[in-house]
Amino acid sequence: MLVLCYPKCTTCQKALKWLDERGVSCTVRNIKEENPAYEELKEWYGRSGLPLKRFFNTSGLQYKALGLKDKLPAMSEEEQLRLLAIDGMLVKRPLLVTEKGVFPGFREAEWQSLLEK
Repeated sequence: MLVLCYPKCTTCQKALKWLDERGVSCTVRNIKEENPAYEELKEWYGRSGLPLKRFFNTSGLQYKALGLKDKLPAMSEEEQLRLLAIDGMLVKRPLLVTEKGVFPGFREAEWQSLLEK
């Protein structure tokens, strides 16, 4: 189990604490220092079954500064994935990657159901 997160992000801190309280061991990767590569993102997106927009940190400063709300709809999937690979801060976090699925953002109910599988 891999969790990509940003240490200063309170949602990431909450998610890691939640996993720790349940005795779940995972590898933690700082998304700012080691942003996901294009190949990783492409694989995770394919496995997730989610719209690609869910992988963007839409509340982030970088997302807003680049005006991505208006630009993303006109971009191809490849262009969007390459953009995410350039800057880890554009990626929704925490990003949970497991054998059972890929889950951007901390949604306790989703993560709980994952542990029960």
